[in-house]
Amino acid sequence: MKDMGEMLLRQSPFAEIVMGNTALVRAMVEAHTRVVTSYPGSPTPEIAGAIRAIPQDNRPFYFEFSTNEKVATEVAFGAAINGHLSTVFFKSVGLNVAADTFVQLSLLNITGGMVIVLGDDPGANSSQNEQDNRHYGYLSYTPIFEPADPTEVYRYYKEAAVLSRKLGKVVILRLTTHVCHAKEKVVFQGYSPEAHDTTPRFSVANGPYIPLVSAVFPMKEKALRQLEEIEQWVDERNMHTTIDNGSRRGIITSGLPYLALFEVLQDCKQPPDILKLAMVYPMPQKAIATFLRSHDEVKILEELDDELERSIKALAYDLQLPTKITGKNGIADWIGEYTPEKVHQMLHTTWPDLLEPPEPLQEGREVNEAWKVPARPAQMCPGCGHRSAFHAIQQALKDDDISVADIGCHTLGFQEPYNLGEVLLCMGASTAVGSGLSLFNSSRRVVAFLGDSTLFHAGLPGIINALFNNHNLTLVLMENGTTAMTGHQDHPASGKNFNEVSQAIPVRQLLEGLGVQSIQETDTYKQQELRKVMRQAVNEEHFSVVIARHPCMLLFAKKQRKSKGSNPFHVNIDQNTCDRIKTCIEQFACPSFIRNEDGSITVNNELCIGDGSCIQTCPSKAIIR
Repeated sequence: MKDMGEMLLRQSPFAEIVMGNTALVRAMVEAHTRVVTSYPGSPTPEIAGAIRAIPQDNRPFYFEFSTNEKVATEVAFGAAINGHLSTVFFKSVGLNVAADTFVQLSLLNITGGMVIVLGDDPGANSSQNEQDNRHYGYLSYTPIFEPADPTEVYRYYKEAAVLSRKLGKVVILRLTTHVCHAKEKVVFQGYSPEAHDTTPRFSVANGPYIPLVSAVFPMKEKALRQLEEIEQWVDERNMHTTIDNGSRRGIITSGLPYLALFEVLQDCKQPPDILKLAMVYPMPQKAIATFLRSHDEVKILEELDDELERSIKALAYDLQLPTKITGKNGIADWIGEYTPEKVHQMLHTTWPDLLEPPEPLQEGREVNEAWKVPARPAQMCPGCGHRSAFHAIQQALKDDDISVADIGCHTLGFQEPYNLGEVLLCMGASTAVGSGLSLFNSSRRVVAFLGDSTLFHAGLPGIINALFNNHNLTLVLMENGTTAMTGHQDHPASGKNFNEVSQAIPVRQLLEGLGVQSIQETDTYKQQELRKVMRQAVNEEHFSVVIARHPCMLLFAKKQRKSKGSNPFHVNIDQNTCDRIKTCIEQFACPSFIRNEDGSITVNNELCIGDGSCIQTCPSKAIIR
């Protein structure tokens, strides 16, 4: 980490193999970004990891994890209209949270410049959907750069910063999962530190900053005119790439699909020409029209939705161009990442003579059993307090009770054997969804789950609504002291933020301050006590809360290893006592237990952390330390 911090601040030009997220931080440094905000979410947390590698005293910008994406966007906006180049980054669905603020930004004069870095997620590698956030650009008249690799992440961020400051307009840098995580050798320019200008430069004369009534229409007109300037600006800087292979066929693409296409065409004897777009909105009409006029057939290659395809077809119609334009061939082309295999199939479907047919799936061929990889469902970590909680809560509820999940590690409670959390929308939705399920429902109790980090992110409005409207449900607040799912970032109850010790906001006192009358709490490892308080809570005829508390054991064990070395303690199975009831595997489901061919149960010491939460689950008392 020290070496990374030194690299990110190196003043002389250099080249280094880095991932896209790291290249982005170096670009922030070189562009003299002054304020960076975020809410953690894959595929962007490594950006904050790279920032953390820079010692705080030497860090050339201020950084914070805000309580949610909307707040992060507003903090960055406030800094930007005070004259400071700012950046906010978060994952794809984070823009949904920030949208109410975000859609206003292109109407306003952002004097210091502001870049929004999106981690979109084709393939839904770590998200509940694979939404295409290019739609937000169209919705809000916000330009979108789309890099394909770490070098372009570095280059395009700097271009976005220049453009944003030039026009006083927010700019989106749209990354996708494998652009964030890809590694390559990037050639970096030199960096000259600048003294921080702490003079407040906000002025209403730069506004108006109130997008209401009479001001809205002039603001909108300005935003639309700026799109024309932006298109011309990108053309003048030669940011689009054209590969001329002397073909009458062409492909228009951008971002990561370009790399998959490049790989596929390596074995093509007569490859089509390629136009790779650096900016996908506003659509570069001049560059695209020139490309269309010089080709008989053009294929549009874009992941997720048909944003470019529809716009390019409309442009060709308006210009009365005879070029045959094809895009997606069917529903499969709308879903998932554009891997080389998928691109190969798509090109072969469009132009069967261009490439050899893709290799067929070798169904029916005998496969060595040793080569088969069994399905591996996602697992909670060994020792996870959520597992102990789910095991106990499942026993406290009736079979027909309704349970609502939320976003976090505890989302995995919906899986076998716990089957808790039958509905899921987005962060903070569980209490309000549970409230709706409780209406006209006098026979089936409703239980909602919520993590402590999500409580501060988006959970409070649902709780307040349940109190305000007297909804009858039980909220289980899974408190583990960190934002575990995205890499153990701190939250407002942690007692520290990214930079320093801060005032902790105690969860119980917060709930009491809101007016929650029924609050019970216990450690999730105390399963008998948790079952008891859950039975009490679900039988109350009003809104009740059970705080199920235990530290994240992955983080706890990591700290223990740092302070005390490796963990010598593990549980074991007393084979003389074990009745092979298999509660430890089939109901508690800790991955440390192994079911052997002879039916015996043993412990994988490489996984077991010796927490002992499993001991109380064994009817035979065969699990021992």
